[in-house]
Amino acid sequence: MFYYKLVIVPTIIVLKKILVFVSLFVFFFFGEIALTFSDKGYPSLLNDEEVPFSLRLDNQYSDYSGTENIDKQVNTFIKRWKIEGASLAVTKDERLVYAKGFGIANGETGEEVKPGHLFRIASVSKLITAVAIMKLYEEGNLDLDETVFGEHGILNDSRFRSFGDPRIEEITVRHLLNHTAGWSRYSGDPLFNPLYIARKMDVPAPASFDAILQYTLLRNLNYDPGTRYSYSNLGYAILGEIIVRKSGMAYQDYVVMNIMKPIGIHDMHIGKSYYHEKYPNEVRYHSSAGKLSISAMDGSGEKVPIYYGGNDMELLGPAGGWVASAPELIKFLTAIDGFDEQPDILSSETIAMMSNPEMAGKGLFGWRGSDRYGTWWRTGYLSGSSALLVRQNDGINWVLMTNTSTYKQSRIHRYVSGMMFGAVGAVDQWPVFDLFSMDDEGPGPITDIPATNPKL
Repeated sequence: MFYYKLVIVPTIIVLKKILVFVSLFVFFFFGEIALTFSDKGYPSLLNDEEVPFSLRLDNQYSDYSGTENIDKQVNTFIKRWKIEGASLAVTKDERLVYAKGFGIANGETGEEVKPGHLFRIASVSKLITAVAIMKLYEEGNLDLDETVFGEHGILNDSRFRSFGDPRIEEITVRHLLNHTAGWSRYSGDPLFNPLYIARKMDVPAPASFDAILQYTLLRNLNYDPGTRYSYSNLGYAILGEIIVRKSGMAYQDYVVMNIMKPIGIHDMHIGKSYYHEKYPNEVRYHSSAGKLSISAMDGSGEKVPIYYGGNDMELLGPAGGWVASAPELIKFLTAIDGFDEQPDILSSETIAMMSNPEMAGKGLFGWRGSDRYGTWWRTGYLSGSSALLVRQNDGINWVLMTNTSTYKQSRIHRYVSGMMFGAVGAVDQWPVFDLFSMDDEGPGPITDIPATNPKL
């Protein structure tokens, strides 16, 4: 009894104190992460207390032998093109083997880009919308050849029944997916003209989706639906509304609950238009080609930078409004890449249909292009940002995003792809670890991890 009181009881007390201390440390450590990267700007739907894995990543986790050339190439690239900051993620056989930020995330705060920083991904958003549509298709809730407008169409509301062209009733979901609905990009892009359309429709600025669609439906089509390809942002905005009608959920809610959360993504959102609205871990956007000021999309008459108030990001949503970190965006890609190492969120038949022009029609479903070698790509560009997502046929996927637009505008993707194919192709062997599944302390000391994968 004396030994119990003298030794055992004090030991138990000490252990309890240690346990309490460890519990408090864990609580405050992860609580600090949650508080740092969350505020009223986050959709309530995502308040699941799940710390996004991308916020646990650090640049040093990708400092290992064999990829120094990637670091060198990207640093040279952003310096050449006067890009403030960039984020790169690479997977090999669906393992996240590289995730690193370059340059400055926000010049006001001096933050350096980390893997967890969010970037606007512009038209890469169309791939997200296409996947959501194909999910509804696989579940039997949508037919790709359903008509969209008219008495028996999906959007058969009275407010969408005034047509300037009877061919509008021939438009199907498939036509919207592969950019063959009948609208030509050379006639102007309604989603980037909310002030003009607000004046024409005599509604408050910025014009809503309903007002923009009503305005567009009053105009003639440029060609018969299904006969020609012409890239259309409006078509993907309409697909977003179709997702709402077929799912009974808000567009973002459906995507988050049925696409993102099931594959472990917790920090992708529809972005905001103004700097003061940005997410806590979102980068600041710039242009190295000079500051372009335009009238604010809200009709205030104020002159604003085009990338902060010039475009209605929520209106662009399904067509170009998402923000994402590079690691989470590439995790999304691993769920639709058709490789065997991880289960995909869509069937192999659906994935093939989306990426094969012979199956999809005159344009792909969500993807920007594919080649006969099995490489698929999706570009995204807005003033102030760019993104390029690539699936290679050798088991390598990569995404590079920037927070600065250049005088090359969307043509910057040609230079990005040239640099990246060379940089990734020069890596002889990739590491065996997987940053997708690391623990909270990182992947472990680099010296303790085999530098190469014996399977390769």
